[in-house]
Amino acid sequence: MPDAVEPGSVPIGARLRAARLAARKTMAEVASEAGLTKGFLSKLERDLANVSVASLMRLCDALGIPVGSLFEPPKGEVVRAGERPPINFGGTGGMREYLLTPSAERRLQAIFSDIAPGGGSGHEQYSLPADVEFVFILQGSLEVTVEGTPVTLGAGDSFTFPAGAPHAFRVPVGATGTAQVLWVVSPALPDDTRY
Repeated sequence: MPDAVEPGSVPIGARLRAARLAARKTMAEVASEAGLTKGFLSKLERDLANVSVASLMRLCDALGIPVGSLFEPPKGEVVRAGERPPINFGGTGGMREYLLTPSAERRLQAIFSDIAPGGGSGHEQYSLPADVEFVFILQGSLEVTVEGTPVTLGAGDSFTFPAGAPHAFRVPVGATGTAQVLWVVSPALPDDTRY
């Protein structure tokens, strides 16, 4: 297989990498499943090599994507404010949650929470099967406790922490009004742990 990309070829590296990350597979896993070397797959993901049709078919099979998806124009998916699907991760007190990202999105997951004073995740800490969790306070205040250490956040504040660390959150009982919170988890939670 050639080491350089031929002039006029369609760059597919970014889409291959995005599909691999969405499938939550390592480069070594995908390369092994497709019968390629890890080094060659690395070159493909950086558009530094061309691939045979047979190898591309095996690669797409390992990623669980159709070959044609590598050549389609990029698409986006809008989630309108009035059409956000409500979800329920549990919790206590008055709390409403909505999924902001498409349900098929695997790279990250964004959730909007509207939490009344005294509401939150409950007293018991939990962890998520993801790498990172980000919280941004749109309105009100929120106390987030990570590994026993509380952090109080106000409107405009953000906090990033390991999603796998034991944590909990609540709106203080004496807070004025509800808290509106944006949560982002990456990668998206597996289907068996979601709402």
